[in-house]
Amino acid sequence: MFTFPILAVRKVVDRGIADAAANGGFRNPYYGTRPGEGEKPGLWLVGDEGVYIMSNGKLAEGSRALVVYAEQCHPKGDGDWWDYKGHHFGADDGIEFIEAERLIPLFDRNMSATHLNVQLTETEIALSLITR
Repeated sequence: MFTFPILAVRKVVDRGIADAAANGGFRNPYYGTRPGEGEKPGLWLVGDEGVYIMSNGKLAEGSRALVVYAEQCHPKGDGDWWDYKGHHFGADDGIEFIEAERLIPLFDRNMSATHLNVQLTETEIALSLITR
């Protein structure tokens, strides 16, 4: 399971939308192998060196996407991030797209929640909210 502060998740989605508006749309998270899929408001859940969420709007030359690491899986500060990533995301690098239309209504219905939990299985991405 990976945990992200809801305020940070909202910032990542908003940044993707702003970048898309300024730079001509959304990036394809699947490197063009699935044209049109994931090219809408949302975020990418990335398993790479750690696990993080990333804004998905097209970027201006020289700019970088907004990235927020999972509380449990940051390569700087979490000594066991590699094992945690392998156990909960898989050993290989990967990208999963999560639509804003799935996230934002969930947040808006649960205004007292502070964090998003993301759990991956072989076939789905399960989202839940917690309050700290």
